[in-house]
Amino acid sequence: MCGIVGYYGKRNVPEVVLNGLKTLEYRGYDSSGMAFAGKNGLSIIKSVGKIKELEEKFKNNPINGTVGIGHSRWATHGVPSEVNAHPHIDCKNKIAVVHNGIIENFMELKNELIAKGHKFVSDTDTEVIVHLIEDNYTDNFEEAFKKSVPLLRGAFAIAVICADCPDTIFFARMKSPLVIGIGRGETFLASDVVAFLDYAREVVYIDNGQLGFIKKGKISMFDFDGNPIKYKTSMVLWDAEMAKKNGYKYFMLKEIYEQPECLAKTINGTIRNNDFYLPNFNIPVEHLKKIRRISIVACGTAYHAGFLGKYFIEELAKLPVDIDVASEFIYREPIISDDTLFIAISQSGETADTKEAVVKARKFGVKTVAVTNVVGSSITREVDGVIYTNAGFEKGVAATKSFTTQVLVMYVIALYLAKIREMISEETLLEYISELSSISQKIEIILQHKNIENIKMIARMYQNCRDFLFLGRNVNYPLALEGALKLKEISYIHAEGYAAGEMKHGPIALIDENCPVVVIMTKSKLYEKVISNVKEVAARKGLVIGIASEGDDTAKTVVKNLIKIPDASPYVSAILSVIPLQLLSYYIADVRGCDIDQPRNLAKSVTVE
Repeated sequence: MCGIVGYYGKRNVPEVVLNGLKTLEYRGYDSSGMAFAGKNGLSIIKSVGKIKELEEKFKNNPINGTVGIGHSRWATHGVPSEVNAHPHIDCKNKIAVVHNGIIENFMELKNELIAKGHKFVSDTDTEVIVHLIEDNYTDNFEEAFKKSVPLLRGAFAIAVICADCPDTIFFARMKSPLVIGIGRGETFLASDVVAFLDYAREVVYIDNGQLGFIKKGKISMFDFDGNPIKYKTSMVLWDAEMAKKNGYKYFMLKEIYEQPECLAKTINGTIRNNDFYLPNFNIPVEHLKKIRRISIVACGTAYHAGFLGKYFIEELAKLPVDIDVASEFIYREPIISDDTLFIAISQSGETADTKEAVVKARKFGVKTVAVTNVVGSSITREVDGVIYTNAGFEKGVAATKSFTTQVLVMYVIALYLAKIREMISEETLLEYISELSSISQKIEIILQHKNIENIKMIARMYQNCRDFLFLGRNVNYPLALEGALKLKEISYIHAEGYAAGEMKHGPIALIDENCPVVVIMTKSKLYEKVISNVKEVAARKGLVIGIASEGDDTAKTVVKNLIKIPDASPYVSAILSVIPLQLLSYYIADVRGCDIDQPRNLAKSVTVE
């Protein structure tokens, strides 16, 4: 959730840290702060609200230092306030810490430290870290840090500086992302590579159970037992320009328009020469032939992608599929046998609940696969195999291109399993694979000016409605859930998604002339039943917005506000249909004046439970 930035180098340290925090605003936060160590000791500056508030404070009270750390906080323990904002300092004002995650044993440690005379000023779990280090610090700060970190339980990424070590940043990681960036004569520490992409592309991904320090730009790493670790570097392929709006009003709109290119990259990363290309899948074909069940876990939008995967796999590969919200899966008692394939979906690869679900699943001896967008993310080191979505950096909090690329990967997995299990003919398989090449072009058609203007007009018509219903059947049911989620996330309008056949079992009571009903009514085997559902809504004076296949003359007769998409198979139309849902939510939120890229209370990457 929160963002961490650290820097040692030749540039103006406070400016680099501040700029890094600005690039991490998309992660969601309610307060921020920075700490610097130099010849005059520690300097701290903190603020509640947007980063611009911190920037104003910095302008009015400029500070300096040879090393610096910064943090943007999303509240977990303690309300948003300047006192609870990071960095936190020890009793002697010598040590400063920033932290992402949750320290599960903080009350136990806090009580012990209070009994020893330590004074706590905040309500956070984070403050216990700095007092614990202080308690262990006599004459060697490095040893105090190494001694303190293993005493912490929970999920954490930590950055620490000390006035007695004004050329060093200390760090530790357990279940919360942290990465080092290496530039020319300068070194960065951050919770996300985007914080330093303007300066460095060479990175070191810090693994769980590792700690260390950056001293005068040189990196030293250890495990929690104090044993030295040899680290390896990687190169980040993302361009810093990808994190900019490129003329679009919001990142979300930019990323909607990037989907044709992103989906083409996903296809190229999974299909080559009309055959499957899955270099990191790592599950032997012989094992896949023995699979009798699939278990999928994910959160939020990724859950909806997994739900679509359930339809794809069951229909094409003829395998039963369980789909779970990860936060529920980790606390129930699932029945999993070793003939289950476990698939975890996470855009960031850092979603706390999804990672914990993988850890739990592995105890059953099952093979695990991650569908993720981030190479080197935590989840990729927990699973047997990975399929990368290749969506590129997504800055908008509301997922768009990450969703469509996840859906495409789930479709590829379904086709791959269908082939292995001989549930599909070679001819039919080639037809489906061939159709994939048309996805980008068909999305470009949806994004044409006349279609955008139609969606804008509908958005203006219904911008002031307080409630929306989204309906779909079969593969369009998960899309109804996703459409409702998008509208809720960025416009703050109450919306619910339902299986259209369930409408008569309750939701129909909500339908009147003030409740728009968005119906995904593309051509499918249940098309006639969906038309009946639409007529039921119309009979109750409901306001129907339909998403239908091009050339559908029937839809014109029953729906006044119609959004057309190119005709396609039900599997591909599931990808196409979500584009109008994203655009409709975007333009409703835009005309309502909402902060689309930073919706209230939300964060891009949920790295705590």
